[in-house]
Amino acid sequence: MSEARIITFFSTKGGVGKTFLATNLAVALAKEQSKKILLIDLDLEAAGDICRILDAKPKHSLIELINLLPNKNIKKEDFLVHKYGIDILASILKLQQSPYLEPKKIKEVFRIFLSDYDYIVVDAGKTFSQVLLHAFEESNLIILVVNPDILSVYQTHLSLELLQSLGFPLRMFKVILNRAEAASSLSWQEVSVALPAQIIMRIPSEGKAVLGALNRAVPLVLEYPKSKVSLAINKLTEKLIQSEELFILQKKELKGDTLEKISLKRADFWKEVSLAQPPEKISLEEKTDEFLEIKRKIHFRLIEELKLRKLDPKVFSDPTKTSELKEKAEKVITNLLLEEAGGFISSSEVRQRLKKEIIDEALGLGPLEDFLADPEITDIMVNNKDEVYIERRGKIELTSKKFISNEQVRTIIERIIAPIGRHIDESVPMVDARLPDGSRVNAVIPPLSLTGPTLTIRKFRKEILSVEELMKLNTLDKRMADFLKVCVLSRKNMIVSGGTGSGKTTMLNVLSSFIPDNERIITIEDAAELKLHQQHWIRLESRPPNIEGKGAITIRDLFRNSLRMRPDRIIIGECRGEETLDMLQAMNTGHDGSMTTLHANSTQDVLARLDSMILMSGTELPIRAIREMISSAVNIIIHTARLSDGTRKIVQITEIAGMLDEIHINLKDIFVFQQTGIDNQGNILGYFKATGYLPTFFEELKVKGFGLPEEIFKI
Repeated sequence: MSEARIITFFSTKGGVGKTFLATNLAVALAKEQSKKILLIDLDLEAAGDICRILDAKPKHSLIELINLLPNKNIKKEDFLVHKYGIDILASILKLQQSPYLEPKKIKEVFRIFLSDYDYIVVDAGKTFSQVLLHAFEESNLIILVVNPDILSVYQTHLSLELLQSLGFPLRMFKVILNRAEAASSLSWQEVSVALPAQIIMRIPSEGKAVLGALNRAVPLVLEYPKSKVSLAINKLTEKLIQSEELFILQKKELKGDTLEKISLKRADFWKEVSLAQPPEKISLEEKTDEFLEIKRKIHFRLIEELKLRKLDPKVFSDPTKTSELKEKAEKVITNLLLEEAGGFISSSEVRQRLKKEIIDEALGLGPLEDFLADPEITDIMVNNKDEVYIERRGKIELTSKKFISNEQVRTIIERIIAPIGRHIDESVPMVDARLPDGSRVNAVIPPLSLTGPTLTIRKFRKEILSVEELMKLNTLDKRMADFLKVCVLSRKNMIVSGGTGSGKTTMLNVLSSFIPDNERIITIEDAAELKLHQQHWIRLESRPPNIEGKGAITIRDLFRNSLRMRPDRIIIGECRGEETLDMLQAMNTGHDGSMTTLHANSTQDVLARLDSMILMSGTELPIRAIREMISSAVNIIIHTARLSDGTRKIVQITEIAGMLDEIHINLKDIFVFQQTGIDNQGNILGYFKATGYLPTFFEELKVKGFGLPEEIFKI
């Protein structure tokens, strides 16, 4: 005997005749078609209705059977009641038992009965629950019972929308229109237009006969076999026997990639309806070739069906249009999964993951979407379609994520830059941009990139770290924090130096937080990353040239213009070119309290970098003049570093204490980080210490009323 076909009855509206039809269909299949039938009552809110309709008196129930699993010596017949030619399995005997029915065990229950019956008919109740969804996943056919009234049709339509969003294809659902000929009801044609699922049977209205059978606890098909309703139900049995296409017979078991954190529609659904039991944690195994092949097929079919190649990329900058497009894509993918997978994928987690990844790739940023949502990831680096690296907690790691093709990487690059009017092709193969959340993006394509299109994203931190949080992370200690705060308040000119990803911008944000609220602040950046809390803050951002190479506005242009804007403080996100000379001149002519960052390997290297950038401006100044300008303009250098364990620390706070001689600047460390070793886990061991040097402006601080104790500078 082949495995049983599982037919599940469902309706979100009570009183539509769902239990009545499920019961009579089961009896008719046994009597008229000589089939072995198991009728399962899974309606947990109306426990025992099936047994009352059939005058069956079960002694045991499905919940007791579940508690005995996986015992292979279970006597299944002990849990069944035989009546009217069918076997009946009650889910629970008392309503208070329903919270203890484990949804995940539903699959096991079906499995132990599949080989014993031709059909398993399930009354699944009228409430969305995990029990219901697990039953749906095992079903070969789901029958939605509808009455021809507006409320029933409307609720069924909403149910279909939700079920498709949860990964169930439309082909799994068929409609039975009950009481189809009731007076003042909607016509079956109107119902058919309103619902996307096929109506496979119209059951006439025959209240007197139905009520009589119910009151006598005898199935209608036995009590009144010649009634119009009985004839319709018998016709339905013939249709089920003869029409194999009504059933989804092939089930697919796919394995996906390991997912420790995943946001699924199904999880969101449980949260929205506030069910007490949360969805189980998802853990899937390694990605298979079959998984990738299905994704690839559906991806290309989705592009064709939604005509995505002809879609204006600027659509993706409109959240409303993007949301509408994603909703449409979800329905298309749900139905394509059934076709391309060669059967219904039985795991809801795999279905949802496939759907999410395909939508991300077709309408979002593909495999990068999960990384962008992960707050622990700071950088995303795409070397080509097969190599995606991330930086997490300061350490770089290769991920298992891959793009379908290099063309898809190129499409995602264009999707990022199109809304801001940028363009990339062989004539302009390199571009800088940013995502709507402020994350910085750099892209390079062939012929410059020999490995394929590359994409680098420096994520924008939505929540800026405070100095207290940096102290908790051991980036600096309280003495250093107090000193830096006083330096900002006393309007010292400061440079934050360090390597890539060492925390320079984070430190600049912290320093900016010390600026008084009554001061006018102007920030100048290539890509806006600074986030100040002060109200009187003007943000300026440079502009690259257009496709024709015109219209560029540089940092230097903005800096010169800012001097005419009556600033109290000027903060440059990063000095990297000829604007350095302008900044130093401004610091020397009354615009004190300015700040910037600089790429350098040490505080000594800062001086060499400043020399070279000033010379880049085209000004022919002798080294002596340049050094004197630096010495009189800059007061404090704060050097940050990313250590080998991924942590970021301030390793030096240094004062520029005048000139040692005609060309050498006197650098004096005030605080340093002293590394003492590495523990067994590779974590850096060490401590912050004062060098014993007292800043030259310490007396000035006392005169201005900044109560900084001298003890903090002592060794």
